[in-house]
Amino acid sequence: MNAVFKPALPSLAPMTVEALGRVLQIENEIYEFPWTHGNFRDSLAAGYSSWLYLQDNELIGYAVVMLAVDEAHLLNLSIARAVQRRGHGSNLLGEVSRAACEHGAKSMLLEVRPSNLAGRQLYAAAGFVQRGLRRAYYPAHGEREDALVLARPL
Repeated sequence: MNAVFKPALPSLAPMTVEALGRVLQIENEIYEFPWTHGNFRDSLAAGYSSWLYLQDNELIGYAVVMLAVDEAHLLNLSIARAVQRRGHGSNLLGEVSRAACEHGAKSMLLEVRPSNLAGRQLYAAAGFVQRGLRRAYYPAHGEREDALVLARPL
């Protein structure tokens, strides 16, 4: 069962297909192996909770969360490079976590690359702990990179 929840931050708006051009600009700017237009389009079509994070009406980040029964799976949480390290990632993570909890999720899980030190620091500061490892999960140059599976109660 998938469900869309509504975060309360006034700086959040539902992600739309029309916004994917700008979303992809950020995605391609910050990731060596970014999500594709199809990944985002499929997430929207599947009914995942997908949000744009705006500052002064400018897109600075986004999040995609899949809700299933009592668990939220954070699929993507990204902040534009120009505004990273200013608390936006923590704000966005906190808001989608709060909204998922209000929607009945009891825990949140995510995957993160071991090489994504900034992401790992963000999630550790939010109380996520490693619960597993997915071998060869992510594309990488030459080989594939593992994913750390992190989780926390909500």
